[in-house]
Amino acid sequence: MIGSLPGVKSVDEKASDKSTRNAADTAHQGADGKTGNGNGNGQAKFDWVTLRSACTLPKIFATLRQQVEEDVKTRNSQRPHYAVYEFSVADDIDAFTVFLRAKDLSRSVIFKLNEHAIAVQDDQGSPKFQVRLHFTDSGECRLRVDDQEREYWQVRRMALEDLMFRQE
Repeated sequence: MIGSLPGVKSVDEKASDKSTRNAADTAHQGADGKTGNGNGNGQAKFDWVTLRSACTLPKIFATLRQQVEEDVKTRNSQRPHYAVYEFSVADDIDAFTVFLRAKDLSRSVIFKLNEHAIAVQDDQGSPKFQVRLHFTDSGECRLRVDDQEREYWQVRRMALEDLMFRQE
């Protein structure tokens, strides 16, 4: 497993580290460009506003969309050369859909950006779950599904595992 190898990070960990690091660096930067911890010794105070502004549904939705695209590419690359099915992603306004298409089969999972959550639905429009955001007291943006914190990869797995790995 990649996450268990020393010094090797998953795509989620890299993306999360980068966005958190960039927002955190900006949040801790003083007028002189130096970083500080807000202890009052001439350094900038903790800039929660910058960190919170990065924790919005449209920004998280865009990150999720990008990562789902990578998942689809990875899954398609794992298909046998004789496979008669294929996965794809299609964009719509404030939504994207992941399709499984085969000769006589078409299934999908829909991700919709709503006002207060990202809704994940099956191809019949039935809700699977909703992703909400939680900005923690330590200044971290966390995804929440059914009042449980989830990593990006966990949300993607919850949404796509049945579509990508269903065996009938």
